[in-house]
Amino acid sequence: MDTLLISADNALRTVFGRHQSARPQPSPDAQAPVLNEEERRLSGALMRVNHVGEVCAQALYAAQAITTQEPQLRAHFEEAARDETDHLAWTERRLDELGDRTSWLNPLWYAGAFGIGLLAGRLSDRISLGFVVETERQVEQHLESHLNRLPANDVASRKIVEQMRDDEVRHALQAERAGGIPLPMPVRWGMRAAAKVMTTTAHHL
Repeated sequence: MDTLLISADNALRTVFGRHQSARPQPSPDAQAPVLNEEERRLSGALMRVNHVGEVCAQALYAAQAITTQEPQLRAHFEEAARDETDHLAWTERRLDELGDRTSWLNPLWYAGAFGIGLLAGRLSDRISLGFVVETERQVEQHLESHLNRLPANDVASRKIVEQMRDDEVRHALQAERAGGIPLPMPVRWGMRAAAKVMTTTAHHL
């Protein structure tokens, strides 16, 4: 019951709460250029997608932390989740700066990611870690694509995305070193397909 209540509280805080970062928000050294309306809309859509990714990351790590029986592995998931909380706060704040909003479907994204995290965690710790490795590598590729798509003038968003990418690379390496195993190719394809649906939908909704 305690685990259920904590999980529900985490879900409500992630989806509906305002978040504070432990680390300062990455920012450009000089004042960022003013974006025109087209640039602002594009940056807002891309940062909304990135915010959705952080909502899902919170759900995944929360589910994996409660399924493992290993205290050291639980601490690993909780530490990674703290980095993702920074990302959540940074993308949330950047959306405010752009005059844009988070996804209307965040409760759905959280629930789906939590369910996937529970399934991976119940299969085995090594599969759960392997899921982290594959997820973070796909997120790294996704963030690289956003760096190519963000308006050249939007240096503020770029700084955030660059730091997020670097953190995701580190998370993947840590999970691999902790014993994560490669996932079967059909599973990796399925993850890519699900991520494509999510990112395409969140771009608009």
